[in-house]
Amino acid sequence: MMIRLLLVDDQDIVRRGLKALLKLEPDLEVVGEAEDGQRAIAQVQTLQPDVVLMDVRMPEVDGVAATQAICAQFPTVKVLVLTTFDDQEYVTRALQAGASGYLLKDTPLEELAQAIRFVQRGYTHIGPGLAQKAIVQSPPSQSSPILASLTPREREIVQLIVQGASNREIAQTLFISEKTVRNHITSILGRLDLRDRTQLAILVCKTPLV
Repeated sequence: MMIRLLLVDDQDIVRRGLKALLKLEPDLEVVGEAEDGQRAIAQVQTLQPDVVLMDVRMPEVDGVAATQAICAQFPTVKVLVLTTFDDQEYVTRALQAGASGYLLKDTPLEELAQAIRFVQRGYTHIGPGLAQKAIVQSPPSQSSPILASLTPREREIVQLIVQGASNREIAQTLFISEKTVRNHITSILGRLDLRDRTQLAILVCKTPLV
């Protein structure tokens, strides 16, 4: 199946380079381009792409605001951020706005193409070294709808995962074995239909609090 792409970047040379590279992938098709967030929203409405490759810093309407608008108005369209900025604020804001992934522009073509495919299928894809930056510094509130569906022990584990704790650190903090921690995490991921702990942390951080 051909995946239809919209490229959003304020630099024409970047869009041209991306278009040339993505043409090498037989299942990817660039159907449009936009130089800012406002035009991106209009292009999504007109072209109905499957995935939008979105820069974050742009004139008029930035990538975060455009991502939020696109995800709200066109829920079937996936947004994959592709930028040079790896600041925690940008990563967190983009994911909270609804982006399905976040990559840096130095990502190799093979990984970028694979990320596009993952995102189009409904997965979340975060570039190497960015997962921790996708996690807000403060622990999620107990009123989070995601946490409300879990047991008290599972909530403790999820909050420690969001803070970046390893299985060993969680075990030491809660005075339980690493095997017990792994069993809890497997149960939580299965119940929430998630692939890994990174997806879990991102889901909790993206979920609005009540």
